[in-house]
Amino acid sequence: MGNGISPEWPNAFPPAGTPPPAGREIDVRTLWRVRLVIARCQVDYVGRLTAHLPMAQRLLLVKADGSVSVHSDDRAYKPLNWMSPPCWLIEDPGVWTVQNKAGEKLVITLDEILHDSKHELGAEPGLVKDGVEAHLQELLAEHVTTLGDGWSLVRREYPTAIGPVDLLCRDAEGASVAVEIKRRGEIDGVEQLTRYLELLNRDPLLSPVTGVFAAQQIRPQARTLAEDRGIRCVVLDYDKLRGIEPDEYRLF
Repeated sequence: MGNGISPEWPNAFPPAGTPPPAGREIDVRTLWRVRLVIARCQVDYVGRLTAHLPMAQRLLLVKADGSVSVHSDDRAYKPLNWMSPPCWLIEDPGVWTVQNKAGEKLVITLDEILHDSKHELGAEPGLVKDGVEAHLQELLAEHVTTLGDGWSLVRREYPTAIGPVDLLCRDAEGASVAVEIKRRGEIDGVEQLTRYLELLNRDPLLSPVTGVFAAQQIRPQARTLAEDRGIRCVVLDYDKLRGIEPDEYRLF
């Protein structure tokens, strides 16, 4: 995949925002396969901040969505460092450089490659919600003022580049709010909403977009993470949304 050193860029990168010369770059947005590389490597990030990962054995993941991420064996799904799309990957002998249009770079120095493979995953059918979760979305769309007086629904399943957010709403002041709905509120759901908000806030017609994490039950860790990120948490009463009155007093 590498093409060597271009005479146009002998040892350095051009100013931020300048694309690389033809023939040397791999635009990861055009990849149709997932690439998995296990290598002993060192990773340096240069951008608004700098970060360094010393030499160690790691998993490098190049995805068709345009992301390049670096993983260890002790952080579950969360990468040690990554570059989000749009970006391009430049491969030279012993060095990968991933750069985006802002001029930020992820430089991966390869000492030894232990595994390198590509896999076609095919079309992603998307998450299939269980009956209760899908019905919660439908009910909350019908009764969006549950989230606040004067709220209105813009659209259910509002599309983003990484999948649809459950509800896009306007609050009483007309500000955009993205709502992610779960039956059980876990940390994964907060992370999912965080990614949606990052993308939605790039749209000048919507920005600023705040978030609401709504679920029948929300775990304390998920609530703490959400509130730390400025995301409001709402506990939903499924029966109340369906218009069913409780037949006994509830403590909570």
